[in-house]
Amino acid sequence: MMDAGTKRGLVALASGALFAIGLVVSGMTQPANVIGFLDVTGDWRPALMFVMVGAIAVNAAVYRWVRGRRAPVLAETFSLPTQRDLDARLIAGAAIFGVGWGLGGYCPGPGVTALASGSLEAVVFVGSMVAAMWVVARIEKR
Repeated sequence: MMDAGTKRGLVALASGALFAIGLVVSGMTQPANVIGFLDVTGDWRPALMFVMVGAIAVNAAVYRWVRGRRAPVLAETFSLPTQRDLDARLIAGAAIFGVGWGLGGYCPGPGVTALASGSLEAVVFVGSMVAAMWVVARIEKR
């Protein structure tokens, strides 16, 4: 019999694998598709819009179903964010994320998934992302 931690780990692994497969099938691991979506005056590619609408619809349905439960399946309580205010750190982080995503065509999920392709772009992106997270963690410790 598996302990709760092992079950949570396997569910996380399966969820991540399903997410990665969805990214690959939808073409979202290809930066050109993301950049093409943002190029509304040129060679516009609407695929990202359909991926986002599909993801929002699935999330809305599952969220509503899950919130009707008294507790999650693999945890004692729900762990939901409680902070509702917008602060400068959140807005600056979102802006940096958006600009980086628009310029590079990668965000964390597709970037990590694209590592499996052996693409130098993906390796540089993920390496830079990890380095930036390390630097921010060191700054925040001060």
